[in-house]
Amino acid sequence: MAQSSGSNTGKKLIRIDVSSDSVCPWCFVGKRNLDKAIAQSKDQFDFEIKWHPFFLDPSAPKEGVSKREYYDKKFGSRTQVILARMTEIFRNVGLEYDMSGLTGNTLDSHRLIYFAGKQGLDKQHALVEELYLGYFTQGKYIGDREFLLESARKVNEDLQKYSANISGVPNYVINGKQQLSGGQPPEVFLRAFQVAAK
Repeated sequence: MAQSSGSNTGKKLIRIDVSSDSVCPWCFVGKRNLDKAIAQSKDQFDFEIKWHPFFLDPSAPKEGVSKREYYDKKFGSRTQVILARMTEIFRNVGLEYDMSGLTGNTLDSHRLIYFAGKQGLDKQHALVEELYLGYFTQGKYIGDREFLLESARKVNEDLQKYSANISGVPNYVINGKQQLSGGQPPEVFLRAFQVAAK
């Protein structure tokens, strides 16, 4: 669906920058509608879609909380109306809205989306779809490392390989081989540079 620039089709290139959060239902609906519009226009245009992070709730807990409880706390008496409306909207795009599972901090999902973009914008677009499907239709937790790895595996082995060995952040991979984790002092980086240069 998303194609990088440099296409030799002779079609006009349309660049689309999307800012979204991995737990925003309207972002998923918007993506699905964008995908339909692109499919209807692909004979006229080539597309380059790049995803950018936006945090609806930067203070959301990393450990996750019940989606239902989170919505009740955030929306109060309007929760049922909002959920009914989202269920209807999702049904209109061919999906079943699932409120089971946890919600929480989306930082790790944004990191993975960013890295996917470095591997290719088409891979980034596909990863966003996998994350949305899991979170909104299968009750997966957006902060769960195993879910993120599973989504990366579905899109590309390189994404899975990149993420599999990271146990904490910050994480640095130097020249694709040497890995450092944590807030290392300058001396550690200097030694790593020397090793990498050999």
